[in-house]
Amino acid sequence: MTCNIQTEMLKADEDIYIRITEELKHFLKPDEPLISGLSNFISLLKYSLKKISWVGFYINKEGNLWLGPFQGKPACVKISSGKGVCGTVLIQGKTIIVEDVDNFPEHIACDAESKSEIVVPLFIHGNIWGVLDLDSNILNAFSETDKNYLEKICSFLAETLNFNESLI
Repeated sequence: MTCNIQTEMLKADEDIYIRITEELKHFLKPDEPLISGLSNFISLLKYSLKKISWVGFYINKEGNLWLGPFQGKPACVKISSGKGVCGTVLIQGKTIIVEDVDNFPEHIACDAESKSEIVVPLFIHGNIWGVLDLDSNILNAFSETDKNYLEKICSFLAETLNFNESLI
């Protein structure tokens, strides 16, 4: 029975990501301000995936991550390279899924209710521009389905939006 429930949940997430991807194609425009596109994308994720308690971008500037557009409780403004999940992704350059944040060394707890997290690097011209950070108040909320779709969506953002603008 548990296996069927998990399969149904993954299928539901996949359906949501397919819808998000289609919606992004219609409302993200390269000639509009970057902050507007990123903000709308964050809002779309937050209100489409009910398991998300916090979602936002941290922007890489000189080896530190600075808070960008987000939805959720107030957050840490600066994350040093190599610190927490976001800083680790900045160093490793690959997506990290954390099933239980209490078991991640040096986890940065901006929200004590956060239980799991996924962080995806956003590459622009081969360099990490920043990271997309999603938190959940549910243990083990993120899967390979989330990873695959979020990586594809980040690639779409990189191809579609004008990242020549500076946000910070």
